[in-house]
Amino acid sequence: MSQQTSPPGGSGPLPATGQGSASGSVRQTGPSPGKGSGPAFLGHMGRVRNLGLFVVLVLLCVVGALTSGNFATRQNALVILSSAAVIGVITIGQTFVIIGGGIDLSVGAIVALASVWCTTVATQSYGLGGMIVCALAVGAVVGLINGLIISYGNIVAFIVTIAMMASARGLAERISDRQSQVVTVDSFNSIASTKWLGIPLLVYILAVAVVLGWVLLNRTTFGRRTFAIGGNQEAARLAGLDVRRHTLVLYVLSGLCCGIAAVMLTARTTSGASNLGNLYELDSIAAVIIGGTLLTGGRGSLIGSILGVLVFTTITNIFVLNNLTTDIQQIAKGLIIVAAVLIQRRGRRTAAP
Repeated sequence: MSQQTSPPGGSGPLPATGQGSASGSVRQTGPSPGKGSGPAFLGHMGRVRNLGLFVVLVLLCVVGALTSGNFATRQNALVILSSAAVIGVITIGQTFVIIGGGIDLSVGAIVALASVWCTTVATQSYGLGGMIVCALAVGAVVGLINGLIISYGNIVAFIVTIAMMASARGLAERISDRQSQVVTVDSFNSIASTKWLGIPLLVYILAVAVVLGWVLLNRTTFGRRTFAIGGNQEAARLAGLDVRRHTLVLYVLSGLCCGIAAVMLTARTTSGASNLGNLYELDSIAAVIIGGTLLTGGRGSLIGSILGVLVFTTITNIFVLNNLTTDIQQIAKGLIIVAAVLIQRRGRRTAAP
């Protein structure tokens, strides 16, 4: 898949931030002073990074096939894709937020809250449509609260979202009384069981979300401004961009993605529970980082993030098939995150003039 070297399209003033594009490149207003500092070089590095992730994914599949006889089966492949679909939708929102210079640690708790709220007896009485609208509304409203406090309250995103993580999870426990709420609406449960051409509907939902997210990030003014604000907020503000409003929308988008994921996950488990989405914040941030998005913002790739999701989902699947404990899984994920950050730092030094 080809990647571009700067976010095209759209109109409106943009600052010369020197930060990147969807393919992991850097946007500059003047000539490149060094061989390795130009947009073409970093665009090439972004493509190489995604190709590297694809190679890693292939190698993991080889390891899985060699270590477990159940890995290289059609059923297991569908399990991996279905699991990746849920965290993948969340990762799309997380990618936008991090490229924009923020972070969202509340995504897992938002999924739990939306799941619990859309499966109460009162909500289920409205049927399939009512449950979906409720989940999406809960996600968007929680994201709106995050965005308002961060943007207009001038509080660091890390503090706000970690507070929301605790609050949303606590509210979910209170609403459900820490009990699983069984979904009795068959049409809702069929979201997870329906297949087209042998592929689960959940995978199609992820595919549509990825396409829409890619277009929004790479082909619209909104995407261009996201890169600009993440690269240098002050420069973006001086250029006339409404940084606070844009940041607010980014968190609403993240919350909406969590609402969609809540529908998908609740349909898979046929119940709403306050413990759903546990550690999803770790998985989504890890996928974004190894996909090449800078934690400092201004540069990133949605395709890289989705490849990161597939890598982590495949690793988890291999561990489960080989009966490895969850603590080993978390250690492995932690090591991968650290390695990805070190590679990012080395890449930035290589690209420096």
